[in-house]
Amino acid sequence: MVIDLTDTNFEEKVLKSDKPVLVDFWAEWCGPCRMVAPVIDELAEEYKGKAVFGKVNVDNNTQVASQFGIRNIPTILFFKDGSVVDKQVGAVPKPVLASKIDNLLK
Repeated sequence: MVIDLTDTNFEEKVLKSDKPVLVDFWAEWCGPCRMVAPVIDELAEEYKGKAVFGKVNVDNNTQVASQFGIRNIPTILFFKDGSVVDKQVGAVPKPVLASKIDNLLK
């Protein structure tokens, strides 16, 4: 399951998570974001219980987007122990994201 992240719940759901977290920064008007969304949904199912998956709508949550310097979307940030440990900008194939998640789980 992919959770909706907001300016108000981001710290609790991401920064305080005891699991690695993948955060997809997106917007409804973004074509590449729509291409990445089903891939994120699939990965969320495959890594259920091992990692947390969330989405931040940059139009509605400008505070979190600016906090992490999001300038292009889709941008996917990978968090471990409350810190950004990896980043992916733009739409990429599923194996690229799976590999980055696998690295977080090591």
